Amino acid sequence: MIPTIIISSITFISIILSLLLFPKIRIGKIQISTYWIIALVGAITLLTISFAPIKEVYQQLTVNSSINPLKILVLFFSMTLISVFLDEFGLFKYLAHLAAKNAKGNQYVLFFSLYLLTAVLTIFTSNDVVILTFTPFICFFCKRSHINPLPYLIMEFVTANTWSLMFIIGNPTNIFLGTTANIDFVSYLKVMALPTIAAGLVELLILFLLFKNKLKDQIEIDTNEEVLIKDKVLLIVGVIHLISCLMCLIISNYIHFEMWLISLIFASSLLIFVIIMSIIKKENWSVLLNGGKRLPYPLIPFFLSMFIIVVAFNYQGITLEIAKIFGDKYTIWIYGYSSFLASNIINNIPMSILYSQLCSHLSETSYLPGIYASIIGSNIGAFLTPMGALAGIMFTNLLNEHDVKFSCLDFMKYGVIISIPTITVALGVLYLMFI
Repeated sequence: MIPTIIISSITFISIILSLLLFPKIRIGKIQISTYWIIALVGAITLLTISFAPIKEVYQQLTVNSSINPLKILVLFFSMTLISVFLDEFGLFKYLAHLAAKNAKGNQYVLFFSLYLLTAVLTIFTSNDVVILTFTPFICFFCKRSHINPLPYLIMEFVTANTWSLMFIIGNPTNIFLGTTANIDFVSYLKVMALPTIAAGLVELLILFLLFKNKLKDQIEIDTNEEVLIKDKVLLIVGVIHLISCLMCLIISNYIHFEMWLISLIFASSLLIFVIIMSIIKKENWSVLLNGGKRLPYPLIPFFLSMFIIVVAFNYQGITLEIAKIFGDKYTIWIYGYSSFLASNIINNIPMSILYSQLCSHLSETSYLPGIYASIIGSNIGAFLTPMGALAGIMFTNLLNEHDVKFSCLDFMKYGVIISIPTITVALGVLYLMFI
């Protein structure tokens, strides 16, 4: 047990240090993120010395159930592929431009418009996709308009990581914890809708109070500039695929189709359509190539490596000891706040894998509250520190690329002010629902 704890602790600390000190290494012309390499080394070490037996890991990876980690990866990547293609077709940039244009120079209108747009797009796509898409747009727009980008950037980041709570597909942590508990799309939405709305309203109020003085100045917006849709046919087909996929996910429990299979079918269908259109028109290969490049491939080895570490925790009895410490009382508060903090120690993806096992030791009445509380912690924990989620890592990297000064201390300062009231309200509403 002790050697497993030591190796895992070294792995987690090394990941945090790598994110702070050397997030990427360059090999020739290729830049490679370091966090997944460190996680992979830690997992291989545990496998090599049999603290996580290969046979045990293989059984977990091949189990025929909805909690199979490979199925979860397929679900996440399929939904991400659809969302990335929609962005490549020009949808997100076009909607953001409309919001800026209709604000007519009023920063208050622009702020609330972008908040609403970020929330809606996050609900129907995912937090990672929205952050990857909107962050460069906000940096570019604010620089051109000579306004402070921080109110909009902070708003975008916390909004994406709060409204991702609404649907089970909004965050890979939702997917893993939800499918572990065999929660279908509709059942998840029935429980998480009210906590999400409450959290969203609270954070919006805090954001407004924080930035209202910085939004007073009028801005000059070039209303003559137009942002055009690259290919209207592809966009329409993409939107139809997204809506149809969401509708099928909603009824997946009734048609007896697993969510990963539904998402894979629609993502494959859209991919095939894009390939066919690229062959016919001989001009859309950039959409296919750029979309493929933007998929978060490092998530695959990172997710599987962390899964192996959790298998080692289970095999060595560490998970059971932690579950005993947590107990079976005040489940929502203990699991909600602890997952919130744990996300910022070991990142929210490995935290979710660990907490799925911790919750399995809860009583029948405490199990689902523990799962939902952990989901809330995994999402809102993302804006406490940059290490809380991969979204935070991507966000800070994008700010550095666009020369926006926003240190780790700045991130944490705003994170504490916004995240603690937000998670408290979300957990409070969840608690009232399970009384």
